[in-house]
Amino acid sequence: MAEIDGARLLRDLQTLRGIGTYETGVHRPTFSAEDVEARHWFAAQLAEAGLAVEIDGIGNVIGRDPAPGRKLLIGSHLETQDHAGWLDGALGVAYGLEIARSLGGGIDVAAWADEEGHFGSFLGSRSFCGLVTEAEIDRCRNRAGLSLRDALQQAGFADRPRAMVDPARYRGYLEAHIEQGAELEDKALKIGVVTAIVGSRRWRIVFEGEQNHAGTTRMAVRKDAGVALVRFAAAIEDRFPGTASERTVWTTGNIRLEPGAPSIVPGRAEMVFQFRDTDPATLDRLTEALQGLAGEANQGPCRVTLVETGRTAPAAMDDGFQAALEAAAERRAAGQHQRMPSGAGHDAQVLAGRMRAGMLFVPSIGGISHHWAENTPDEDIVLGCRVLADAADALRVEA
Repeated sequence: MAEIDGARLLRDLQTLRGIGTYETGVHRPTFSAEDVEARHWFAAQLAEAGLAVEIDGIGNVIGRDPAPGRKLLIGSHLETQDHAGWLDGALGVAYGLEIARSLGGGIDVAAWADEEGHFGSFLGSRSFCGLVTEAEIDRCRNRAGLSLRDALQQAGFADRPRAMVDPARYRGYLEAHIEQGAELEDKALKIGVVTAIVGSRRWRIVFEGEQNHAGTTRMAVRKDAGVALVRFAAAIEDRFPGTASERTVWTTGNIRLEPGAPSIVPGRAEMVFQFRDTDPATLDRLTEALQGLAGEANQGPCRVTLVETGRTAPAAMDDGFQAALEAAAERRAAGQHQRMPSGAGHDAQVLAGRMRAGMLFVPSIGGISHHWAENTPDEDIVLGCRVLADAADALRVEA
């Protein structure tokens, strides 16, 4: 059994931390100059490790073991959320690189493009799995209005072919990540073996009333879109707990009133809403509950419209991969591991549609993620890589 070099792993992570440093974290949005620099740096490390490397036409960095035989694919992503943490994504690609070096064969490594969704959710892994059309690429823009086509051109990736998966090549896919929650830390555990990854449904909920003067419009005749929105949000909090599972979560992430002035009754309001669960049936029930609430709200003075803006499907992780990760965790951290679902989305849920997949978590200090204060102790980082390497060593030769 090969042993990873923990000091080398930490040096790689610190190098990535230095590309786009912000406070104690990193600001490395997809296809920014910093993200492109990180992709070229990572490609060079994969080549030095003896892998055949390409950066494809969607920005994926893929290192392939040139020896014959089936491979195990290990990956994650390099870009970050804005002004966010240094380990979200980077941990998983650094693990893949270190494991490829240490095991000496049977491992391919990938850094997927735009898992964080600056242009579109899971663009790189979905492209690799044949799920991204040219028309979708044409439509994609980031929050600043930059088109994906222009971003790829600026990055130097536009004229390259997009890599496509050959399922016959792979025994499966492994991904490692910080937990992005505090369950492991709260339970004094070191390793989480992921059982399933949540799916999500995302909505824009629009309320249309009647804009009017705030001083002269009597309360009895108002059609206040802002009030309708607040009542709807409260109704969700009342209705959803009876429909949700124990781990369902829902979030109103943005609220906007128009025209948004103190002396004007809002004529239009909008909220951005999302819910997540690992069970497709629960997601369907929540959708029905939301539609029912909209129907009831439409009996009031304002018109309510639901617009679904996106969804991702939940994905179960492979039982055999879970068992291999659990066995490795027991060898390295006896009694300090558990099986658990992932409340955040990851590229592993996309790859799971094309091959067996498994995922490992290491603790997040204070449960912090998507913030520059995100952190994990060095010893937990190294332990996680050792566990993943042991599992990969077993899985790469599995019949």
